[in-house]
Amino acid sequence: MKPVLLLIPGLLNTPAVFDRLRAQLDPAIDLRIATVHTQASLGAMAADAWAQLADVPARQPVVIGGFSMGGYVAWHMLADAPRPVQGLALINTSARADTPEGLANREKAIAAMASDFGKFVDGLCRFALTPAGHADAALLAEVKAVMHSVGPAAATAQTRALMQRPDRRPWLPTLQLACQVVGGADDAITLPAWSQEMAELIPGAHLTLLPGMGHMLPLERPAALAESLHALLQRVQLETSTPPAA
Repeated sequence: MKPVLLLIPGLLNTPAVFDRLRAQLDPAIDLRIATVHTQASLGAMAADAWAQLADVPARQPVVIGGFSMGGYVAWHMLADAPRPVQGLALINTSARADTPEGLANREKAIAAMASDFGKFVDGLCRFALTPAGHADAALLAEVKAVMHSVGPAAATAQTRALMQRPDRRPWLPTLQLACQVVGGADDAITLPAWSQEMAELIPGAHLTLLPGMGHMLPLERPAALAESLHALLQRVQLETSTPPAA
């Protein structure tokens, strides 16, 4: 039976962050996309994401893909899962909690959002996109439009939620599912070393680090991301359709 794919957006993202990726995915995939800019906690985001899967039969495999903050939501979903999950895609994300320095930087980000949200978005894009991404006027406008549509109040709530997340690394070796970790080799927001760390901790995880790529994989390199997701879905379908050895 074909898996259902649930994608979870990141910080300052609406489901529109996956528009370019959706165009690259096999249209036969049962694709669901969570909304994570209307809640005030990772728990509430996870509950709403699970609601997207409420109609999926227990026998049908489920694959969850979390982009950036969406990865932290995925951890929350798996930690209190009402049903088995057979596959996990971790896209430009981490299993770490914020460091004291990270928490201080998030407080500065919240202050910057309140002061001049447009200026904050411009600054964030400088870190999130590659030079080629900045040179692509249509792509840059699309990224900024997604971020501006979230707005400062929701972005602040998302940031506060992220500051409460625990360190998931001690738990990762216990995971028993197909996992694909995808990151940008030049990601300055979620470092490639963090992707490698997750891939090493999760049994059987596959790692893809895209050269010359930064943080906004779903919009800057949707074809490459779609290829990784197709591989994961095929792996899950094969593993769930193969009877156990006698």
